[in-house]
Amino acid sequence: MTLFKDPAFNFNGLLALGGSGYGAGEVGEVLTAVNTINKAGLSAQTYTETFKKLGDQLMEAPQGSKPGTQTTRFRALRAAQYYGQALFFVLGSDDPGSEEQLYKAGRGAWDTFCELCDPAPVTANVPYEKTPLPVWLFRPDASGERRPTVILTNGSDGQNVDMWTYGVSAALERGWNALVYDGPGQGQLLFVDQVVFTPQWETVVTPLVDWLAARSDVDMGKIALTGLSMAGDLAPRAAAFENRIAALVTMPGVLMPWLGFPPEIRKILTPDKEETNNIWNKEVVPALPPAAAATMKKRIEPFSVPAMLDAREGKMFTDFYTPAKLIESLDITNVVGRIKMPTLVLDYDYEQFYPGQPRRLFDKLTAPKDYVKLTTATGAQLHCSPMAPQQHCEVVFDWLQEKLTGR
Repeated sequence: MTLFKDPAFNFNGLLALGGSGYGAGEVGEVLTAVNTINKAGLSAQTYTETFKKLGDQLMEAPQGSKPGTQTTRFRALRAAQYYGQALFFVLGSDDPGSEEQLYKAGRGAWDTFCELCDPAPVTANVPYEKTPLPVWLFRPDASGERRPTVILTNGSDGQNVDMWTYGVSAALERGWNALVYDGPGQGQLLFVDQVVFTPQWETVVTPLVDWLAARSDVDMGKIALTGLSMAGDLAPRAAAFENRIAALVTMPGVLMPWLGFPPEIRKILTPDKEETNNIWNKEVVPALPPAAAATMKKRIEPFSVPAMLDAREGKMFTDFYTPAKLIESLDITNVVGRIKMPTLVLDYDYEQFYPGQPRRLFDKLTAPKDYVKLTTATGAQLHCSPMAPQQHCEVVFDWLQEKLTGR
């Protein structure tokens, strides 16, 4: 399953390819982009350029007859995917300062897609501290029927289009509502509002549940919460303190996001800020190859506004200690026992970011629980099953329907 020799680029390419099953990609477009990038020489620059160009093309009218509404809609969804692909690697490109502009291009494509849905999702800004949370509530129809509702939580570097692939489309097909949102460290709150992750994710989810509770088309006894990628840590944290959640799904289960960083990076962190930053700036940064430096900028930016702003100027951040301590504080080991609702923990063959953590989280749960491992036998291996989101959604929604609707 090798599109690119570099594992990070390959994983992202597989995500784009897998999104094709839900219209959030096109096999021919993705493979043509892959060939173009490999022919030019794989780099953050060629990857960003190629996928941005593809997004730009899709936001223009296609050749031939005037595009219909559905054509425009799904071209915009694919454009959102491709802008997201470009965004992921832009900090390692020749133009890191275009990050916010590139995010806004992807957000514009997403908004175009949403406006053309029938019915269009209900949009709002839900109060949260000083910066409200943008939300999109997708409904199967505009009848106002009271329905089960799933709150879909993204990870540390996903975009809204990933929530379409990993939940919205599957929810609508089954007669469910689906809520998509940007939390701190994600989407608009990160790239525009400059708000980083919080370890108290219940302060994010509770206002969302409050907002849903005010609606007549939401069955408040059937609210599910899912967490994709690093949100396999965030969603359980919220569920430990928000008892209106009726079912929880972690995709995968994550106890300690800090363990998702390589040991050689984790060992830099000492109890002393000055000592830690001296090691970082004097010993580590000078020895980082360009590709590794770009990876660190990308992985740290959702936890540090100064790091993000430095990266946009082509510079490496100098304060490693502060974002590292924030990531470390996301440890939910001591709160998992508070979770009371039925919980599904997903795991994956060859889970590359959080190996072993799904099983450890599962073992700590005292609530009714199920553990499912998606495997290589059906092409569902790797973190979040990038090649098999349809299988992924089948597992999740069959479980949710059984737990919340008895079907």
